[in-house]
Amino acid sequence: MKIQIKSSAVHKNKSRLGLNRSRHGFTLTEIMLVVVIIGILAALVIPRIAGSSERARVTATYTDINGGIKSAIGNYEVDNGFYPKTLQDLLQQPGNAKNWHGPYLDKLPIDQWGNPYIYYFPGKHNPGGYDLLSAGPDGKEGTDDDLGNWSK
Repeated sequence: MKIQIKSSAVHKNKSRLGLNRSRHGFTLTEIMLVVVIIGILAALVIPRIAGSSERARVTATYTDINGGIKSAIGNYEVDNGFYPKTLQDLLQQPGNAKNWHGPYLDKLPIDQWGNPYIYYFPGKHNPGGYDLLSAGPDGKEGTDDDLGNWSK
């Protein structure tokens, strides 16, 4: 019988010491610690995600400039012997393009920031050819964030 008394006394002591916490919630300190940890993780992860999306937009813009649009301009030049005066010439036959086999594009493209691409013939950066550029994230031509067929 002594064994039974000791066993029940141990069970009562566990409850008094707070070891049976199934009915208790979180303390303010525990909640604050979790909030701080989540804040630290967010501060580390969010800038990386934001930077990745901007790099993806820049890459997609360079792909347009050096891919589809460049190819359309090149096809126009092969057919007609000269570069188009405007990007609109890739959609509608100008009067001076006798061997025009377009349209070379379905529609005038826009960059990843919703702005139309800018085309110069003859080019300012490529005097023997053309300049094709995006004004970049700020939408203003002539700033450091411009992306063109002469850079990168």
